[in-house]
Amino acid sequence: MSWQDLRIETDRLILRPTRPEDFEGWVQLMGDEENSRHIGGPQPRAVAWRGFLTMAGAWAIQGYGMFSVIEKASGRWIGRLGPWCPEGWPGTEVGWGLLREAWGKGYATEGSVAAIDWAFEHLGWSEVIHTIAPDNLASQEVARRLGSSLQGPGRLPEPFQDIVVEVWGQSREAWLRRRA
Repeated sequence: MSWQDLRIETDRLILRPTRPEDFEGWVQLMGDEENSRHIGGPQPRAVAWRGFLTMAGAWAIQGYGMFSVIEKASGRWIGRLGPWCPEGWPGTEVGWGLLREAWGKGYATEGSVAAIDWAFEHLGWSEVIHTIAPDNLASQEVARRLGSSLQGPGRLPEPFQDIVVEVWGQSREAWLRRRA
């Protein structure tokens, strides 16, 4: 199966690679100050386009990237989550960014469990991290629910080097023990 055909289903979500029709949802995610606060901040449409193509390009070049998250009940694009490891990143990350109306429903945890399982099984990762802003208490709680713990401060590559993040994570072995 090629990466274009990849589809992971959870009870309430469909995870799949980026498609052209996802762009309007991406613009909504990245254009809203509260939605985008911890994932790079608000972006005008043209900048969001570049980020959108970065994710699509990651799939084309690396064979993985963050999944588009589709809510099964509505068929709507509600965010992105999954494996992410650009040049200079502090580790192999599974991250998440969801539209505000999808917050508080457990979607970040549900989707991330499936994405972590997939990353360990198909990408052969030995660990997974989450880079989280120190004041992002909701994402810290998601990391805890996933079984990750605070590893310490992290540093992102340029041009994000001034963004303060903490690295949360766990090993493949710890994940598999917890899932057993």
